[in-house]
Amino acid sequence: MNFSNENSYAAEADAKDPLRHFRKKFFIPKQADGSDVIYLAGNSLGLQPQTVREYLEQELKDWAEFAVEGHTKAKNPWLPYHEFLTSQTAKIIGAKNEEVVNMNSLTTNLHLLFVSFYRPEKNKHKILIESNSFPSDYYAVESQIKYHGYDVAESLIEIKPREGEDIVRTEDIEELIEREGDEIAVIWMAGVNYYSGQAFEMGKIVKAGHKKNCIVGFDLAHAAGNIELKLHEWNADFAVWCNYKYMNGGPGAIGGAFVNERHLNDRSIPKFLGWWGHDKKSRFLMDHKYIPIPTVESWQLSNPPILQLASLKASLDIFEEAGMSALRKKSEMLTSYMEYLIKGEINNGIQIITPAEKNERGCQLSLRIAGNGKEKFNRLLDKGVICDWREPDVIRAAPVPLYNSFGDVKRFVGILSEG
Repeated sequence: MNFSNENSYAAEADAKDPLRHFRKKFFIPKQADGSDVIYLAGNSLGLQPQTVREYLEQELKDWAEFAVEGHTKAKNPWLPYHEFLTSQTAKIIGAKNEEVVNMNSLTTNLHLLFVSFYRPEKNKHKILIESNSFPSDYYAVESQIKYHGYDVAESLIEIKPREGEDIVRTEDIEELIEREGDEIAVIWMAGVNYYSGQAFEMGKIVKAGHKKNCIVGFDLAHAAGNIELKLHEWNADFAVWCNYKYMNGGPGAIGGAFVNERHLNDRSIPKFLGWWGHDKKSRFLMDHKYIPIPTVESWQLSNPPILQLASLKASLDIFEEAGMSALRKKSEMLTSYMEYLIKGEINNGIQIITPAEKNERGCQLSLRIAGNGKEKFNRLLDKGVICDWREPDVIRAAPVPLYNSFGDVKRFVGILSEG
């Protein structure tokens, strides 16, 4: 990509950007003088689509007008409301409609699916995770091991970067699986690591895991809506994600879950049951004879929160209009432009620990700051840049293609270079 550090380059790139009008579909926080902040924290909380209020007010209106009859009489009937999001969700994560559902929250879904897919045996009880996995993943996996009566020290395997490196090489993951896979029950990794921003080669990990009869699942919290996913094609067993980061579903948004179609009708798989997983045609017969829905919906426990689904639907409609392929193309350009400017304008004190190869990262760059990192982060905040800090020494900046511009990136790096 032929970048330039001239201000004119950013202006020209924004003028040529076919997705530039999507920025106007989101609320951009303002500084004290009324100008837009430089918002680079979509990897923590996505911005609010301007249509969210309309989507929510429709459901509030129908609640007021119909009360309980809104389940069938609302403009968007509540009884099947989650189904209105299925196709759009499936496209974003590369799955069939019957393999995806929006429900619960990420860690809740993690536990529910571990009930089904972590079935340790005497000689195959270990779980493989990243050494710097997100804390909630670690806590959940640790608790699952203990729940089944195993020792975490013996049953938890952590894959680490090589000495002096910050990312985990795919060949090291494959080698570990080949070496210890006979004792590994579940491989549980992020699609994109929250700290380093590394996007893992999920297809290769699945292939290596299945060769050793391991179940392979993914936490897509930083991958859904960020990189192009092909869960069905890769043959992943299961995955969960949140919808409040790149998916812009709102704070504490409803989560999502994927289960590969080959597991959907396997009655030998244990699961925790609830009435919303019961066959839709006979659900209200109330006869206590459980008949599972023949899709991932059978993992549902309760009827979902309609207002959260409505908020997420507003964002999914925008994703549908933009298309993940086009968004990914812009994402690669924005992130590479940020990398180019940082390397060209900041001579020392900052190390980009996110992989340089575009296929090994999403739109986040993790910047290791030498010495005064927290001070530099606070100066960014003071000057209208919203990114985030992760201990002990990293600033994460995510130029999200739906609403960030080349101008945002140029201004950010200019402020970052000031000291």
